[in-house]
Amino acid sequence: MASTDPNHSSHSDRLRELAALIHPGRFAGHLDGLLSAATVLQLQKTPRLQQRLVELLLGSELVSNGTDWGRDVLLGHDPRRAALLAGSIWHARSVLKLVSKHDVAILIENIGAEAHAFAIRHLSSAVATTSIDDPQKLASQIEHDGCACLGAWLKDASELDRVRVLFRLPVGTTAESPAAEHHNSAGQLLSLVVAHLATEEPAA
Repeated sequence: MASTDPNHSSHSDRLRELAALIHPGRFAGHLDGLLSAATVLQLQKTPRLQQRLVELLLGSELVSNGTDWGRDVLLGHDPRRAALLAGSIWHARSVLKLVSKHDVAILIENIGAEAHAFAIRHLSSAVATTSIDDPQKLASQIEHDGCACLGAWLKDASELDRVRVLFRLPVGTTAESPAAEHHNSAGQLLSLVVAHLATEEPAA
């Protein structure tokens, strides 16, 4: 008989939501390696399997301890988006120095207009002092340092909150191995990012 407990229902909904958002590559070590990416995606969308998939990654104990979880620390927003926003502030001086329409267009194509504007708005909080004038390289470094800042910031979060965000990113990003410099600046940069995200409607 199905439970009518609203808290149980909410918890199940959160598990299904998380299962659908987890990066498919995270399941590689837990599922049959012969499964195609399309099959893994199909499994992630199957309601009756979603709780089991989350338990495979997080462990049943951690999943059960999260019965009262609410929104994640990024308020339900995409971790990559948060990383790009943080990374854009980190490299804001270089972003500002890109002036040719061609270079700016390439940068925006890679990081998005939002992150480009966010960098300029928060120039005073920039961290990097070395200029990068190649837009492709700059975009790559923005994502690199932004993911690292996100990972450093998550070190102070609970294990559940940390994995709920990290597992939505691919395996092997710098979010998993931030450097000391990222730990030093992560709090300031992510506070700006979260304040920005908090002005929007909560993500679905």
